[in-house]
Amino acid sequence: MHDTHHHISDDLIDAYALGRLPQAYSLVVAAHLSLCDTCRARADALDMIGGALMEASDHEPVNPDLRANVLNALDDPAYKPAPAPKGSGPFPAPVMAALKGAPPKWAPLGMGIRQHILHEDQGGSVRLLYIPPGRAVPHHTHRGLELTLVLQGAFSDSEGHFQRGDVQTARDDLMHQPIADAGEVCICLAATDAPLRFKGWIPSLLQPAFRI
Repeated sequence: MHDTHHHISDDLIDAYALGRLPQAYSLVVAAHLSLCDTCRARADALDMIGGALMEASDHEPVNPDLRANVLNALDDPAYKPAPAPKGSGPFPAPVMAALKGAPPKWAPLGMGIRQHILHEDQGGSVRLLYIPPGRAVPHHTHRGLELTLVLQGAFSDSEGHFQRGDVQTARDDLMHQPIADAGEVCICLAATDAPLRFKGWIPSLLQPAFRI
């Protein structure tokens, strides 16, 4: 796998394992787990603990008819489960599933930066960002939580250097300007639960059109 230096926090992995994360954040966590052995092991351990607790708890009896229907459905030769998604290029399997197996449809944001919005709802939004080598994202802070996973290339800001598999967790106290490394396009998966706050007036003016 990859030498990951910036991991998902324990509280987010806990929430993911319990199914309590909004879809936007869940996609970033799932993609990170597919790239990071350390965090995947932590998530697997939580699943094992949860399974053990369920086994030890009192069980409600299952309706015999429901059980029979489920088993019959599994034995039905016409039943064909959907094939598991596979990674492609820089995109791990969870991202390819969100893309429905198709390449991203990049929309320009200016200065060569592009985006592809994967999902938006009341819980937040998640998008792919394409940042050319050496380009900088405008200075901004946040109204909530932003998770950014690097899928290709790397970027740096005041918090450090982030490369493939690394996740930056940015809260509303961070003002930063990510700058892509030279040499390779930086592709990131970014989830937010509220619009960003841009320092400059031009990005702020264009923000509603870009839905970011």
